[in-house]
Amino acid sequence: MRAARLLSLVLLLQNRGRLTADELAEELGVSTRTVYRDIDSLSSAGIPVYGDAGHRGGYQLLGGYRTQLTGLHADEAESLFLAGLPGAADDLGLGEVLAAAQLKLAAALPTSLRDRADRIRERFHLDALGWYREQDSPPALAALADAVWNQRRIQVRYRRWAEPQEVERELDPYGLVLKAGVWYLVAAADGAVRTYRVSSILRLAVGEDGFERPDGFDLAAHWQDYLTAYDARRLRLQASLRIAPALLTALPDRLDAALVRAVEASVGPPDGDGWVTATVPLESVDLAVPILLSLGPDVEVLAPEELRCKIAETAAAVLDRYRPADTSGRAGAGALSSSPADRVASSARVARTTKP
Repeated sequence: MRAARLLSLVLLLQNRGRLTADELAEELGVSTRTVYRDIDSLSSAGIPVYGDAGHRGGYQLLGGYRTQLTGLHADEAESLFLAGLPGAADDLGLGEVLAAAQLKLAAALPTSLRDRADRIRERFHLDALGWYREQDSPPALAALADAVWNQRRIQVRYRRWAEPQEVERELDPYGLVLKAGVWYLVAAADGAVRTYRVSSILRLAVGEDGFERPDGFDLAAHWQDYLTAYDARRLRLQASLRIAPALLTALPDRLDAALVRAVEASVGPPDGDGWVTATVPLESVDLAVPILLSLGPDVEVLAPEELRCKIAETAAAVLDRYRPADTSGRAGAGALSSSPADRVASSARVARTTKP
């Protein structure tokens, strides 16, 4: 570890010129005192490191010295594939080797190309995480990644939705997938390939026994097939919707991609008011209600009737919740004297007659 840090220190000076002890300490993730000791060790080893004192001081390599120790070792070469996702590299325990690999790569480039690489790093940044999401960093991830790489069978205690919620599984881990900031494990259990959310693994034990990956197993192709099958399993309720023209153009920002594609594939011609009718697959009545209510008054459910009634009932409950209370602290007179659908219709009539 110290040898790798010493090499990283030399490469930093080689690539960036003069750096202070504090700047080197921040880059290497060590204390300033450690940097001083490392500089002394490099000088003792014959590396021409020169230090200037004062406010504008710092360390630099003399005489255009350039190290030839820029060959990538295996871990560093593997980590380059994650160069666009430093958070993922950190999760997998490859953060330090990724930084070392990038330093070596920069040191091996001619000056003109190194300057170009610096400009690219300054001007482009990849943030693959979705809005309103935080990076998923399960504690078992690094050990799990090691088991995947070395093809070691694992035993896990896993939390799932179905009963019993906690189950024991022996798995052959085929690969890891990072989807919108969430890590998933693709593994075989009793000969069937399944997908597990890594953060739901409560306990992990890596065994000594290895396993054989199926010949030709393509992780990316398997994941795409899994997503297609997952959408087919979860979107089992067909709903007929009437959609306002303003909402139609805004749907990509309001619904997930599978639902938007369904609308685009089934949309009919506009009626006299400019509204269109489309068929949308949804998971269930209970899960569909908050999704459709979030679209506001610019969508109307035509079928199934169960969903239409459930939305009317929920909307009426919201109206009751926000209806001004009388002096006794109860809802206003008549608030609970009619059916949910009647109350929604009545509220709509009142809104129309009181509109300025």
